[in-house]
Amino acid sequence: MGLEEYRNEIDRIDAEIVRLYEERMEVSEKVALDKIQSGKNVYDPEREKAKLEAIRNMTKNEFNSFGAVELFSEIMAMSRKRQYALLEEKGAKRKLPFIAIDELDKKDARVVFQGINGAYSEAAMIAFFGEEVNAHSVKSFRDAMRSIDEGTADYAVLPIENSSAGIVSANYDLLTEFENYIVGEQIIAIDNCLLGLPGTKLSDIKTVYSHPQALMQCEDFLSEHDSWKEISYANTAMAAKKIRDDNDRSQAAIAGARAAKVYGLEVLMDNINKSDGNSTRFIIVTNQKVFVRNAEKISICLEIPHKSGSLYSLLSHIIYNGLNMTKIESRPIKDRPWEYRFFIDFCGNLAEPAVRNALRGIREESVNMRILGNY
Repeated sequence: MGLEEYRNEIDRIDAEIVRLYEERMEVSEKVALDKIQSGKNVYDPEREKAKLEAIRNMTKNEFNSFGAVELFSEIMAMSRKRQYALLEEKGAKRKLPFIAIDELDKKDARVVFQGINGAYSEAAMIAFFGEEVNAHSVKSFRDAMRSIDEGTADYAVLPIENSSAGIVSANYDLLTEFENYIVGEQIIAIDNCLLGLPGTKLSDIKTVYSHPQALMQCEDFLSEHDSWKEISYANTAMAAKKIRDDNDRSQAAIAGARAAKVYGLEVLMDNINKSDGNSTRFIIVTNQKVFVRNAEKISICLEIPHKSGSLYSLLSHIIYNGLNMTKIESRPIKDRPWEYRFFIDFCGNLAEPAVRNALRGIREESVNMRILGNY
């Protein structure tokens, strides 16, 4: 046989594989209907493990064994996805404990932010809720989360990531620690400035105070002044307030121009970010399981089983349902060395069948999956 004959033979075999695949999927649909009647779970990991081991033993060599197991793992994954879709289509809908609302009650809301007047969190809060917002501040992100958890505030405004410095890891961890939920987001431009007492010269400065993220965002500028000592502070506005209170020209702060106005400081240099277009995304968090009807982004967190391909298998539910994943982050799990929790954002609304189908599959096959919010 020549090359063309071999290709024809492969075409014949491929056609047979497709026919058998479709036949298998038809049987999978019957399995799904039976599970709807019996109330059994779609995902049966012990059955799949035994099935893959049997397939491994059918092959002639190690290379074919590996390929066959990978192939049938995918076939079974597709079968599960079809079964999840049938559960949704046939009315076996899992109720999600989130209530759809027309809009957030911004007018009468009590809002908490971390820091003091002049902080970027305050600016994000005002951008989202308006100038007349009923607000108060707390010292830490944890205090903000605790305020809404205990009901002393309706909403909290927390930074979650910066376009150049990356995620605010502490707030990712707090999202898993507290039963609070994301209901909105606000992105604001960050124009970090070097602030000092009026009349201060760059040659006077010996120490610079700011939040660690702001120091990171301005590392290129600070590297040009390597004699300056950098000291982390809880908040950029707090750093500005310290400069005013200490009344020491050898000290400067990195903060926004708003903080300069609030604390009577001079902008010694503006726009000292290491990149143009620097911005921070803030999340609006509440203790109520609600989402606005026109919400278009979903955030979830989950843990995955310790086996090859687990993360890929879970993400495939997003792909299969035609959804667009926009972000994935991982955080170490406390007291469990080398184990990680994943945070995933994707486009969608909890009322959409495709979203519900994807979430059903992810929940079935992951560990401790939580919906963090739809906003």
